[in-house]
Amino acid sequence: MRVLAFTNLFPNGADPTFGVFIYQRIVHLSRRAGNFVEVVAPVPFFPRWLPAKRWSAVSQLPATERIGPLTVHHPRYFLLPKISMPLHGLFMYWGSLPLVRKLHAEKKFDCIDAHFVYPDGFAAVLLGRRLGIPVMVSARGTDINSYPSHALIRPMVRWTLRKAAACVAVSAALKEKMTEVCGEDISIHTIPNGVDTDRFWRTDIGEAREALSLSKTNRLIVAVGSLTETKRHQLLIRAIRGIAPRYPGIQLFIFGEGPCRDALERLVQELGLVEQVHLPGKIPNETLRLWFSAADLSCLTSAREGWPNVVTESLACGTPVVATRVGGIPEILHSPELGVLVEETPESLAAGLEQALSRSWNREAISRQTRARTWDVVATEVEEVLMTQIPKRADRTVEV
Repeated sequence: MRVLAFTNLFPNGADPTFGVFIYQRIVHLSRRAGNFVEVVAPVPFFPRWLPAKRWSAVSQLPATERIGPLTVHHPRYFLLPKISMPLHGLFMYWGSLPLVRKLHAEKKFDCIDAHFVYPDGFAAVLLGRRLGIPVMVSARGTDINSYPSHALIRPMVRWTLRKAAACVAVSAALKEKMTEVCGEDISIHTIPNGVDTDRFWRTDIGEAREALSLSKTNRLIVAVGSLTETKRHQLLIRAIRGIAPRYPGIQLFIFGEGPCRDALERLVQELGLVEQVHLPGKIPNETLRLWFSAADLSCLTSAREGWPNVVTESLACGTPVVATRVGGIPEILHSPELGVLVEETPESLAAGLEQALSRSWNREAISRQTRARTWDVVATEVEEVLMTQIPKRADRTVEV
């Protein structure tokens, strides 16, 4: 099968960790016998005179680069963050069409594998209809949990889901929301993410703490996620304040960067938790494995999620998770032997942390069970959908 993968959420020379979970799914699909995969990862052409370090960095990427064994192309499309959001899909389509047309003439792709419903999936379906190639669209989370609340974007999300040859959700909860947004009963396949077993595995907690120069006696909790309102790290900080008197020396490390850093640092100061709560910024996955292994618990307090990889990565390291009952999290923490689900309040979170800290966990069993869902397993499920669903609707593609 010859597949054109289409997504702007993909690692690149400017940010090798960006969209690494999408890379894992695509690269493992490419390794299956008989498959050929090439990647188109559009990047914004951003006016140099506008101050935006994030976007200006990716706009300097080369037209083509190698990421692992994959050839990745970077067509340019116009972008003004937030302002042009309702037009992102069209801009991405127009910017990518010449390149995709050229690649298809050379490679004769059987289908397009698009990730993120809007703007990527919308642009991919337009491309597929123009070139007569069926398109599979995978929803990831924000594209369904948030974007459809925008009046101008919701119709494009709905159109994409209806016109795609196949749709994939990373969780049953997301599948339910996709059906609701679509407004009709469409076929949606649930394919949860896998875990990178080469990167996340269990290390003895004492050895991990020694490697990180951490105390072997203090209670340690880690949280991984961007410092944004959606991740709601403030709930966790307040919960730590509630249990700190009963756990002298307890330490919380929140790894990530984002616009809420200043507000979170002020909250730490106000609650007198400077010695207990730390915000070191982003760290590479190689180091993250040691932090998960060294922690008593990891914690995720999001307001919404698709299939949060940090939960499965923590579990793969044998570390139980305390997390809010949102999105696909209950599907991951499907057993009380894996962690504790809490409500979205500091009080419920504090109670969940105390419950988790007070019991013994079989960290070896947690790791073994989670590591069974490898990216090879995911790639097999993706290939099955492509092989069985795409041909059935290929004849429905029409030129726009």
